[in-house]
Amino acid sequence: MLANDCVFCRILKGEIPCTKVYEDERVLAFLDIAPFNPGHTVIVPKHHEVSSTQLDAEYLAAMMTVAPRIGAALIRAGLGEGFNLVLNNGRVAGQMVPHVHMHVVPRRADDQVVFTAPGSKYDSPAAMEELAAQLRASL
Repeated sequence: MLANDCVFCRILKGEIPCTKVYEDERVLAFLDIAPFNPGHTVIVPKHHEVSSTQLDAEYLAAMMTVAPRIGAALIRAGLGEGFNLVLNNGRVAGQMVPHVHMHVVPRRADDQVVFTAPGSKYDSPAAMEELAAQLRASL
């Protein structure tokens, strides 16, 4: 099911043009209109969900099957030496369009793209185990 007010759903319906890279029965991949690097591709499932936690596993699997294929194609095309797969889940995580999507961003050693900030550290292995226990109980 697609949403009428979602920009990615409108692209999927053909109401908004895109530069298609790949398409099958579950996903559409197209060039990002504001790329981090040339070749930056967005993979969108053909089912509207805002959160990856709500998306059917078959669509998530399709995204993860296609993503490394596109990454490898970016490398073969000379657009990068590696690639990042980025799936932001929720506005606080940087998700700008409320439709699940994954970015495949080609990377070069000299590019200036930064996705990460310095991490923090746990107080102890016991603190890590306590947190892991909480997560296991929440699964």
